[in-house]
Amino acid sequence: MSTLRPALVTFASLALITGILYPLAITGLSSALFPAKAKGSLIQIDGQVVGSRLIGQSQEDPRCFWGRLSATGDKPYNASNSGGSNLSAANPDLKKGADARIQALRVVDPGNSAPVPLDLVTASASGLDPHISPAGAEYQVPRIARLRGLEPQVVRDLVRRHTRGRSLGFIGEPCVNVLELNLELEAKAK
Repeated sequence: MSTLRPALVTFASLALITGILYPLAITGLSSALFPAKAKGSLIQIDGQVVGSRLIGQSQEDPRCFWGRLSATGDKPYNASNSGGSNLSAANPDLKKGADARIQALRVVDPGNSAPVPLDLVTASASGLDPHISPAGAEYQVPRIARLRGLEPQVVRDLVRRHTRGRSLGFIGEPCVNVLELNLELEAKAK
């Protein structure tokens, strides 16, 4: 009993500190310092949540920009099933999925013979990536401009406005948030 009691007190103390007090403190601190991020970086229009800056959305409307493929199973961009496809480069299913996406892109934009950027035909590691590369966005500019009756340069300027550079100038790659870009595209149409 003399060794059991200190072990139980230590366990209970650490469980209280690391399991309750620390998470509450960090949650409260993050909510106070970064309220939008702590609430999921939600995007609201007229009081309605339309998405998050952090999670991609399935989009198949040819008048809108398409994001990366989602590898989250039957429901695209299902955050509760996050994870990559784990298909190797030699796996025929990876090629089959990429070929199907290339075909879908060619069907909605038959005049575009440019090579399809890799990020438009593969999923990210999480399967939830809300971003595409500037090249992935540029590939889609002619289709969107044509279908919306806009000058390509107008659409290209929107892409440029939504292109985020590398963090701290050297971390990561430039990217475009697809949801934010599509929302501004829709607002421009109104």
